[in-house]
Parts: sequence; C-alpha cells; structure tokens
Amino acid sequence: ERERERERERERENNMAVRAQFEHSSDIGVFCRLTNKYALVAMGGAEPFKVLENELSGKIPVVKTSIAGTRVVGRLCVGNRHGLLVPNTTTNQELQHIRNSLPDDVVVQRVEERLSALGNVIATNDYVALVHPDIEKETEDIIANVLNVEVFRQTIGSNALVGSYCAVSNQGALVNPRCSVEDLEELASLWQVPLVAGTVNRGSDLIGAGMVVNDWSAFVGFDTTATEISVVDSIFRLQDSQPTDVISSMRKSLIDAL
Repeated sequence: ERERERERERERENNMAVRAQFEHSSDIGVFCRLTNKYALVAMGGAEPFKVLENELSGKIPVVKTSIAGTRVVGRLCVGNRHGLLVPNTTTNQELQHIRNSLPDDVVVQRVEERLSALGNVIATNDYVALVHPDIEKETEDIIANVLNVEVFRQTIGSNALVGSYCAVSNQGALVNPRCSVEDLEELASLWQVPLVAGTVNRGSDLIGAGMVVNDWSAFVGFDTTATEISVVDSIFRLQDSQPTDVISSMRKSLIDAL
C-alpha cells in the first residue's frame, strides 16, 4: 500500500497520468466522467479512487452521484465544458443534484435515446463529437446544441461504440490499436488533434473504460504499464511534451503484434 502511495506521489510530481482504481476495478472510465469544467464520480470507490478527487478538488467541482440508480456514471453520460447529456432513465432527484452541483453555464439535459449508454456511443471534446452510426437524428441535434460541437457519425477501428474505444481531449486522442493508418488519418482530420493508437490497463483496447482525461490531467487504471503511461503523457501533452519517439515505437510494436 505504501509503495503504491509513493508511486502516485512520483506521478503527481512529474505531472504524469495518475493510476487510480474503483474498488477492485481498473476500469475507472466506467465510474467517472471527466471534463475541463467538472467531474462526475460514482459513490464509494475506497482509497485508490480518492486520488482522483484529491487531484481535482479545488480546480473543478467533483460531483458524487448515481445515474439511473447505478454507479456506472462514466458509461451512461457524456459531456464537455459546455454541457452534460444523461439518459432518460436518470431520476429527477439525480438530475437536480447534478444541476445544483455543476457550474451555472453547463447545460444538463436528459436524452431520449435507444442507445442509452451515452458514454459508450459518443466520444467528444469541446469542439467535435464522434457518434455511433445508428444514433437517432434528434439525439445528434441535441449533442450539437447542448455540447456546442460538430457531430460526425463514425466508427473507430470498425467498432461502432466510439466512446468505449477511445479517449479524447482538446490536446490529443488515444484510440483502439486495431485502427488502420487510414482510420487514424480520418479521425485526426475530424478531431483536428494529434492521435495515436494504443492501449491501457496492460493491453486493453477499451480505452474509454480504462482511463479519463481532460486538457491538464489524466487518470488511468492501476493495471496500466509504464510504457502505456508514457504514451498517455505524450499524446495528451500532460508535461507539455510534444508526441515523441515513444509513440512511433509503440505504434510499430502494436502493428507487429497484430
């Protein structure tokens, strides 16, 4: 336990992505939604999850909540600095609590959408959202208006669950390693940010589930390796580092492995 604490200290000092865990799960993106203006976190989570609250408190509001009575808040909602979208199953009490806790200029809206795990089917930063190809037209309009973004129907490495297979900020994006070079170029041109294929949690391609990121901080699951963290630090410019050689070497090793 002390060894883990020391490691987290080092990560904080070096302004690196910080390892966190929700109870015994490294899928922290399932239990948290992080933006530049606020963070939503599930109730509970014990000590290794508190690191997330400790890092963010004082900078942005960290709101403890459930959505639709569940703790998988990161998978059910999606947001950016302009707004937050929650599924229709969100209770009135939860909606009121979230609205009261977020900054006044963040619009919170419930969405009637058959694909109700919004965090799985929408990937967005503050400017551009990629969405599941089968999302309803009405939902697409709400995303554009509430989140104030351009919306594109897209897959990531032939996966329609765009929110599960990538993490994106205004600085960069990390996507599923099964993306071809053509896919990467297309995604980079849509998002207009540097982009790399990679993994978290020791080889997991469920990047949206395994990490959360905004423009100045990132949190990854406890199982994430040092190499994976160096890629996260680099592509999201956490140390103001430009994407480095480690990216190209990791990309090459991933392609070789596949």
